[in-house]
Amino acid sequence: MGRVGVLLLNLGGPDGLEDVRPFLYNLFSDPEIIRLPFSWLQSPLAWFISTRRAKTSQENYRQIGGGSPLRQITEAQADALQEHLQQQGQEVSVYIGMRYWHPFTEEAIAQIKRDQIERLVIFPLYPQFSISTSGSSFRLLEKLWQEDPSLSRIEYTVIPCWYQQPGYLQAMAQLIAQELDEFPNPEQVHLFFSAHGVPLSYVTEAGDPYQEEIEDCTALIMQTLNQPHAHTLAYQSRVGPVEWLKPYTEDAIVELAQQGTKDLLVVPISFVSEHIETLQEIDIEYREIAEESGIENFRRVPALNTHPVFIEALATLVVEALNAPSRKLSEVRRLQKVVRMYPQERWEWGLTTTAEVWNGRVAMVGLVALLLELITGHGPLHFVGIL
Repeated sequence: MGRVGVLLLNLGGPDGLEDVRPFLYNLFSDPEIIRLPFSWLQSPLAWFISTRRAKTSQENYRQIGGGSPLRQITEAQADALQEHLQQQGQEVSVYIGMRYWHPFTEEAIAQIKRDQIERLVIFPLYPQFSISTSGSSFRLLEKLWQEDPSLSRIEYTVIPCWYQQPGYLQAMAQLIAQELDEFPNPEQVHLFFSAHGVPLSYVTEAGDPYQEEIEDCTALIMQTLNQPHAHTLAYQSRVGPVEWLKPYTEDAIVELAQQGTKDLLVVPISFVSEHIETLQEIDIEYREIAEESGIENFRRVPALNTHPVFIEALATLVVEALNAPSRKLSEVRRLQKVVRMYPQERWEWGLTTTAEVWNGRVAMVGLVALLLELITGHGPLHFVGIL
């Protein structure tokens, strides 16, 4: 079979407060986060935004211990997966490739080359596919393969999404059941699934399957749990004036409280590791909203992290991928329509209600408006919710 590797893909996060600004710079340097009409603006704009927003973001990370735990948790997941595969007789080396912080995807690929890996499973740690998560990493990998002829010797396969995997669903159901038992009246608990949101145009214009997969995943988890609980699906981390997938988490919490809900269990459905969106956004911001709205018992299901059933599910997916026909990066779901991701308005010539006017007379005015929108945090930036 040759030397086999597994590349786990994730977003990444600053290890300490001193890493926040460079992490933000990497984030905003990505043209999939902010697409500008002039490419030469990307780096200076990223420097400006990251410098301006660093203090606010550092405060958010200070609230959860001074940095993101994502790297440590992902490393623990990689170690557990490698050990589990080896126990099954699979000699596999597991690597980590982060999109915006160390260890970067490029670093992982360099190590894979040094280790002379011959077969590789590309495995995003996002259960559901989105053009802004798995899709972004896949596009980077495709670029690396195109630029480095030596990578052609590696036989690889891609796992685009895996939310239907029975072991994953069972692990989620077990964690939910454990948290339900902590409530004084478990049967009265309302299950609140909170997924990271994306702009609505991703789904309606670009054909992103994310919403469909999140809804399907929620239904499958409820089916696996097999308990008659009322449940709600909402989307968190919305920013900016454009419309995102609804309902919004903060609005849905308030509405449930107004309807008389007293016991709420939040299930972070699109996350498999603890990070800023679970530890700070849900545990601090949304908890405060819930308690102020009248919800008396607010709890959250922990992220899967290294849950043994979850690790076994990952191992099963790897073995299945190795035994199935290979799936190439070029075969992964593409956009049905080419749309600019961030900000959401299209660049058009002439005056329209949904476009910035970029012509010789008003280009600078439009740029200043964009800068203000980004700097103040009120612009349509998908990932500002994690900063």
